[in-house]
Amino acid sequence: MQINRLLEIVYVLLEKRVETAKQLAEQFGVSQRTIYRDIDALSLAGIPIYTEKGKGGGISILPEFVLNKSLLNEQEQNEILSALKAFSGVTPPDTIQVVKKISGLFKKAAADWLQIDFSDWNTLSSGFFNNFKTAIIERRIVEFDYYGANGVKIRRSIEPYQLWFKSKAWYIRGFCLMRSDMRLFKLTRVRNLKLTGKHFQGRDILTIDSPPASEQQKKTVSLKLKISPEMIHRIFDEFDDDSIKKQQDGSFIVQVSWPEDSWVYGFLLSFGEYIEVLEPKRIQKIIKNKAGKIYKKYL
Repeated sequence: MQINRLLEIVYVLLEKRVETAKQLAEQFGVSQRTIYRDIDALSLAGIPIYTEKGKGGGISILPEFVLNKSLLNEQEQNEILSALKAFSGVTPPDTIQVVKKISGLFKKAAADWLQIDFSDWNTLSSGFFNNFKTAIIERRIVEFDYYGANGVKIRRSIEPYQLWFKSKAWYIRGFCLMRSDMRLFKLTRVRNLKLTGKHFQGRDILTIDSPPASEQQKKTVSLKLKISPEMIHRIFDEFDDDSIKKQQDGSFIVQVSWPEDSWVYGFLLSFGEYIEVLEPKRIQKIIKNKAGKIYKKYL
């Protein structure tokens, strides 16, 4: 007797309401005698299943029965619905239908206390999520053009394993066939995505679960910044409270340690005239040089 078959019988009866032993036997590839034994087992487990003889009869489950009352408590069902609601921020059309079905199964509405939308104001196409999801589940190799930090476009082929949301951005994590290594690819830099018909067997990603090579090579820089009070909204958006110290003149001293790359320079420049790099001097010179190049463009 398989527990999976017992659960599937319950789901079938919840959906179709009435089935004959013959229909269930054909569906599960077992004998009618086995089906009747399964029904007895479910009845002993407290599932209110009953049979009716004659025309229109069959095996049924009481209409007021809710599956989660036997398998999931109140808190567990709420957690499932909340998790699905949160995930709807990633793939709304697909997940909304699942929420409706599960809500119907649990006979309760999903609590609307949480709404998550991972997209930015430039709204990344949901097609990326659906295509990558399909590729991950079906283990299909994907190909795409990728723009690296140096601006160079390279055609990549990867075995996709996970979609990551990290540091305010979406990434696809996969085994790059060109580099023979696990890599993270920022979705906003992906173009011309193609799902191929080539399938992969899968790898033990725990054995190669090291940070991408590009991340390992980055050096961390400790920054001491002075930011004007006009940027107070960004200060509390971008930095932890422990790294912020308000000064008597209303300005803020912020100290952070970040991997040094072009993103850091662009981030600092985005504060315009309202930021000053106090330390280190080397970063001061880099920002001064970049600001000078921007200035020259408007002469």
